[in-house]
Amino acid sequence: MAKETNGEKLVTSLSPRSPVSESYRELRTNLQFLTLDKTLRSVVVTSASPREGKTLTVANLAITMAQAGKKVIAIDSDLRRPTLCEIFGVHERQGLTTVISGAASLDHALVNTRTRGLRLLPSGPMPPNPAELLASDRMKSVMAALEERADTVIYDSPPVGAVTDAAVLASVCDGVLLVVAAGKVSYKQAQRAKELLANVKANLLGVVLDGALTDREKGYYYYYYGEGGEKKRR
Repeated sequence: MAKETNGEKLVTSLSPRSPVSESYRELRTNLQFLTLDKTLRSVVVTSASPREGKTLTVANLAITMAQAGKKVIAIDSDLRRPTLCEIFGVHERQGLTTVISGAASLDHALVNTRTRGLRLLPSGPMPPNPAELLASDRMKSVMAALEERADTVIYDSPPVGAVTDAAVLASVCDGVLLVVAAGKVSYKQAQRAKELLANVKANLLGVVLDGALTDREKGYYYYYYGEGGEKKRR
């Protein structure tokens, strides 16, 4: 079982009443309202560039969804620099790549967490051909099997501006969230990331602006959703 000992990163688990935890719950709620007419079974979380907070968004969004009574599986599908399971204290060798290759069963590779209803699928050993592996027919079969085991499956993917992995996943999932770090990424970079997702006809659910601060509200996260640009803030 995952340890979940990192309180600073897994704030929604260990500090559920904090302002940041409330912001993640707001993100969960807005996703529910965005998809009233269709069940959101699979979500890809990516970013324009590295170190923008996408993995923390995956971890805490998954926790808040499970806290709301959903069965959730979070996938460490960044096969180039996997970090999701490190946040949860998971160091399993079995994972997505061994399941795709047939070296391990999916149920054997899934890891329980301390949050009821939330399981993790580690990345497994890093392959030499991540994009090809994620685009394979075998991966599509694994994705279908994951959706049979959960209400929502959340994929942590590499930055869309760096490699094609995120675009590959986004093209076959129900929706994608783009995480942008405040003060780090230019408008041009963010716009390019959006265009790359549009090129594969991905369903962009919205943009999460991570790390925006004001003098009055230190530590809050701010979220922007949808094509209309409506601002959601806590």
